[in-house]
Amino acid sequence: MNRLTINCLMTALLAMLAEVVLASPTQPQSTGKAAVGGTATKQDAVEKSDSGGRKPVVLVVGASGSVGRLAVAEAFKRGYETRALVRDPAQAKLFPEGVKTVVGDLTRAETLPEAVNGITGIIFTHGISGNNARGAEDVNYGAVRNVLSVLNESAHIALMTTVGVTKPTVGHDWKRRGERLVRASGLPYTVVRPGWFDYNSDDQHRLVMRQGDTHWAGSPSDGVVSRAQIADVLVASLTSPSANRKTFELVAEQGAAQTDLDPLFSALPTDTASDHDAIGDKPNLPLTDEPERVIQDLDDIRRKFN
Repeated sequence: MNRLTINCLMTALLAMLAEVVLASPTQPQSTGKAAVGGTATKQDAVEKSDSGGRKPVVLVVGASGSVGRLAVAEAFKRGYETRALVRDPAQAKLFPEGVKTVVGDLTRAETLPEAVNGITGIIFTHGISGNNARGAEDVNYGAVRNVLSVLNESAHIALMTTVGVTKPTVGHDWKRRGERLVRASGLPYTVVRPGWFDYNSDDQHRLVMRQGDTHWAGSPSDGVVSRAQIADVLVASLTSPSANRKTFELVAEQGAAQTDLDPLFSALPTDTASDHDAIGDKPNLPLTDEPERVIQDLDDIRRKFN
């Protein structure tokens, strides 16, 4: 065997060894923390199965909306089996390949059982603006009531409402009643009240979580935040124990985005378990003045899950 032949054999052997090393299943350990900029991997979410060992399955309600689409994409990127609730099957094109679209009408509970079957998390990004009383009740409130009415297992709820939700208006009051249903369920939850969408300037990315809902101007002076950051926070809250039973206004101020949201969640006081409103909220929507059907819904949800 001449020297040229030996060299060729050695080269081939080294190439084979390199292929074996590259195919090794050994992976760097995930930190379990996702950057606000959306750097989480699919492994991050898969490792975070619930206490019952179920694979994380997330339903996004309001999936075709501007924040909903981003929440769907973010949940899918983080490795969740992601379901998007839509009214029109053609809306499947709005989402990444691999996302499951489920057809249903959030105002009709009988159309929703398939959507909630087996889920471990729900992200609500639905909502209508204005003071149309019927629409506000059917959508802002009815969607939460209807989804909870057909849910038969534990799931972490991430509910998006709005900054200024405790300022009395028709639209706000029905959003606030939706928050109350979530708290009454006793399920793990996070309520996010974002500021004005995408009014932040190029240097406003540092997230601030406020409580007490004290900003009622009804303008961007109440606070601003990007849609992408809202979606990130909603998805991140599903697997952060520090986010459980927390309600907060979400705004962005001057500075860079944080890469870890847990310190922000941890710094917030928890809602009082016996209270129907968030910590610090004004007591300006007393249960004694509420419609009988709203009181009945609260009682039904409490009995169902407690």
